[in-house]
Amino acid sequence: MKNLPVALQVYSIRDEAERDFRAAMEKVKEIGYDGVELAGLYNLAPSTVKAILEEFDLVPLSAHVPYDEMVEDIDKVIRDYSEIGCKYLVIPYMNDDMRPNTPKFPEVISEITRIGSVCKENGITLLYHNHDFEFVRMPDGSYGLDYLYANVPADFLQTEIDTCWVKVAGEDPAAYVEKYTGRSPIVHLKDFYMEGRPSNLYQLIGIESTKEEEESGIFEFRPVGHGVQDMPSILDASLKAGAKWVVVEQDESEGRTPLEAVELSRKYLKSLGW
Repeated sequence: MKNLPVALQVYSIRDEAERDFRAAMEKVKEIGYDGVELAGLYNLAPSTVKAILEEFDLVPLSAHVPYDEMVEDIDKVIRDYSEIGCKYLVIPYMNDDMRPNTPKFPEVISEITRIGSVCKENGITLLYHNHDFEFVRMPDGSYGLDYLYANVPADFLQTEIDTCWVKVAGEDPAAYVEKYTGRSPIVHLKDFYMEGRPSNLYQLIGIESTKEEEESGIFEFRPVGHGVQDMPSILDASLKAGAKWVVVEQDESEGRTPLEAVELSRKYLKSLGW
């Protein structure tokens, strides 16, 4: 099977990166990743981040940047990440008052169109990284995620399909990647295990839930290839869709260190020839 370069979303090892970004990047390269997707600059200047990534021959593929930060000053965001060498900027998450079927969602679509246009003018491609909350039905019957992509021109917004959250939403991740063939430059590889329908999904990414909610099911993130995902089909779909990169992301690493978890993910992908 032909393969694609594999990057790591630095959020997966955020504590290590915060403590010593250089040492963390050295380990990422040692494990066998080809590049990174940034999640902040860890109090470093863009020039310093660039130098460290160059030192370890890690491609600065992309960066997750909060939506509000892009809205407030997209020009600065573009300057900072262009200096590092990122070709993609990614909207990573939407607060609950800005999601599909909220009064602010039309404004979000307008702002994403504006931001994407500015990005394009500067040689950057804007992507959107989904969770499962975009899989609600809009008045026209479409999912909120599809509605977003239908209402922002592809020139201004491409996809970064997070395959974990697609599966959690009850859809086929491979089919969803292929659905956006030609618009899927980066695919997020994320594995998990789930029993029932837990209500505490977002506690694992920093959003608290009540004890009663936590008792409604089990959910935990797993290294790629160690959960419920059909990774060979997702990888095949990524190739068919014309993806340029795949990115490993693991929000939490139950029972092992984050570096151990991302190493297991990389070993699994290597076992498939990736």
